[in-house]
Amino acid sequence: MPDPTLVDAALLRDWPLPDLGSDKEDRGRLVVVAGSRETPGAGLLAAEGAFRVGAGKIHLATTTSCATALAVAAPELMVSGLPEGASGSLDPEGSDELVDCVDGCTVLLGPGFTDPDASDALVRRTVPRLGGAVVLDALATAYVTDNHEEVAALDATVVLTVNPGELAHCLGIAEDEASEDLEGHTARLAARTQAIVVCGGPVKVIARRDELWRVEAGNAGLGTAGSGDVQAGIVAGLLARGAGPAQAAVWGAFLHATAGDRLAERVGPVGYLARELPGELPGLLAELSG
Repeated sequence: MPDPTLVDAALLRDWPLPDLGSDKEDRGRLVVVAGSRETPGAGLLAAEGAFRVGAGKIHLATTTSCATALAVAAPELMVSGLPEGASGSLDPEGSDELVDCVDGCTVLLGPGFTDPDASDALVRRTVPRLGGAVVLDALATAYVTDNHEEVAALDATVVLTVNPGELAHCLGIAEDEASEDLEGHTARLAARTQAIVVCGGPVKVIARRDELWRVEAGNAGLGTAGSGDVQAGIVAGLLARGAGPAQAAVWGAFLHATAGDRLAERVGPVGYLARELPGELPGLLAELSG
């Protein structure tokens, strides 16, 4: 396993993001597939994270019962309601409609998914039919567990955003085992799936085949509901605006962690909210791009 590269501001300034165009069409299209009746706001957190790092157009695909309220809450979004099952989660039977909706776009699946079986079925029916870039977050990563070779053979370029528990599930090992060697297990999952893997924990680890990065920014306050949704949105938004998969993952992990540090300084080490993270991102991008 290679030694990890420490991610800091100097590294990112030497690895600049693609130039922004003057029009929203120049900054890509992103579809965020997110939420359930119980967690309608997860898609909003992810979408705002994506908007705040420069994504041009974002389409939120969510459950029908939540779509109207979310469209009113975030007028910048296009919002579509997809079929939902009795549990209030997206119905896998809506996969054909979903595939039509995401054609030609960067796709993020998983924020706010609450039904493991429905989530797994929806992802299995959808992802193998996609090209381009796909970010799998939270419960959507369960698809990876028994399908390492299938994920490696997908037409799509895949980024996995996981926490240590989800990393362990993807590898079929105990969470304690994964946490004891985040770098080694993150690299192992990346090698098996040929995906870019972002694993958040006490530090963040990003792996791509034989490359490894480590983000030591961040603090305990980031361990709050919705924080991971924001991070997944940041990564997906950077992909949509033209960053390569590894670059989007490394930049996204650092931006998320450093946004938490800025809030910890101003608000306190714990108690800031996930929805406050996106507001820190434009200023951080300006500093890192200067």
